[in-house]
Formats: sequence, C-alpha cells, structure tokens
Amino acid sequence: MTSATSPPAVIAWIDTPSPQGCWGHPDDLALPLSDRGLLLADGLFETLLIEAGQPHLLAAHLERWHRSAALLGLAPPPDEARLVPLIAEAVARSGINSGALRLNWTRGSSGRGLAVPSHSNHRFWLNLSAATACFEPVRVIVSPSETRSATSLLSRCKTFAYGPAIQARRQAAASGADDALLPSSAGGLCCGTSANLLLLRGGRWLTPPLSSGCLPGVMRQQTLRHGLAKESPISEQDLASSDGALLLSSLGCRPISHLGHTALPSVENVERFWRQLLSPAH
Repeated sequence: MTSATSPPAVIAWIDTPSPQGCWGHPDDLALPLSDRGLLLADGLFETLLIEAGQPHLLAAHLERWHRSAALLGLAPPPDEARLVPLIAEAVARSGINSGALRLNWTRGSSGRGLAVPSHSNHRFWLNLSAATACFEPVRVIVSPSETRSATSLLSRCKTFAYGPAIQARRQAAASGADDALLPSSAGGLCCGTSANLLLLRGGRWLTPPLSSGCLPGVMRQQTLRHGLAKESPISEQDLASSDGALLLSSLGCRPISHLGHTALPSVENVERFWRQLLSPAH
C-alpha cells in the first residue's frame, strides 16, 4: 500500500489563463469539452523518456513536434526555452526521476464542425508518469484489418488519432499476442502500434521507408543518423525469414520473439543497441 507521504506516480500541468498554469493529478485537471483534440483528435503529442530527471533527445522530439505542427497547419508548439523549466518542475514536484513524459498540443476550442477556425486558442498540457525503458521480448501478429496510409499527412505526424492502433492492439490481445504490426496501404509492413519496426538481415538492420506511412520515429531516425540501419521495404515473408527483429521507440527496444506462431531468432544486447542511439550522431 502506498503511504500518504509517497510521491505521486503521475503529475500533470495544463496551460491556463494564470501565468503559472495549473499543476495536479491528470484526473483532477480540466480540459474544455469543446477542445478539438478531444472532439476530433486534432492535436499532436510527443512522448519522451526521463532518466535521472533528464529528458532524452528533447531537441529531436521538439524538432518533429514543430515540423508536424507546420505540416498540419497548427500554430508552433512551445519551444525548448519554455519546456525545460516545466519539465524540471514536474520532476521536482513529483519525485519521478524515471518516467514517460507526454507533451500535448491541440488546435484548441472552436465551434461545431470540421472547419478549421481562422484564429484558434491552441492548448498545451503535459503529463509525467513513472516508467522505465522496456526491453522485454514481444509476440506480434499482423493486423488483419488495420493499416497505415502511405499518403496521408497524418502518417507523417504523431497525432491524437490512435483509433486504428487501438483496434490492432485489441486484435493482438485476442490472438494471445502483445502487439500488432500494421501493413502499409502501399503494401508490405509498416510499423507496430506504437513503435517502429527494425529487421536484421545479413548483419544489417533494415526499417521500412517513410513512404510506407510509418511514423518518422525519433529513435528510428537515430538509427539512420548513426549509420546502424537503412531504409528498405519489408514484407511479412521478409520478417518470418529474418535474423531477428525489434520494435523500437523512445520508451525502449523490444525484440520480436514470435510472428504469429512462428518463432524468430533472438536478438542479443538490445538495451546496449538502444542506448547508443541516445547519443548525438557524428
């Protein structure tokens, strides 16, 4: 049982008319029911790992956040100068030195309907939850119904629109698996529900190209910048006959143990592989 003096396992902050915003538990903070992120999934988010009280690859995540906002016609999200003090305060208030930090940015509130208002009151909030990087093996299936679009702008951004991923994860659970791989609308495999796919073949790591519709993951990009992987189309048959495969994200690196009922070769030293991606590429 958690004592009354134990630090919380989660803390949140939301921008409000007050200059200081508002801190509290996520269940206790209010989001207007008219927010387009709530009603239409019209928003972006970034998830970063905090270790030793410090965020990993903050600049790379913010680069993607700002690039995605411009692509979808949202105003620029908060920058590093604004976020660094907030992140430090979240760690100090919560006592969470190892956790998952989520940064949220929506188009704000508007009238009914899909039309994008000419002037929006964009909304920002963050959540910090206790978490550690995960390196446990994962069993996967290929979703029989859900895909990622090779042409949609949304596929190039980390948006609130996770409905297909949720359904694919339900399908995985019903099959006794942990996660599902999403095919590309252009053919071949794309990525997992919340992680990028890497496949080992002939001593070389391969990852589907962005033209497949896979999310441009920060850690995926690090593998390319470090020269540890290259882009290549990947089919289900490629995966089944591979020398091993990984699901890679900012929160860990999980070797794929099984594709359906097919066992895949084990991959060693996944944590060491993941951690070398946290350093700047030369």
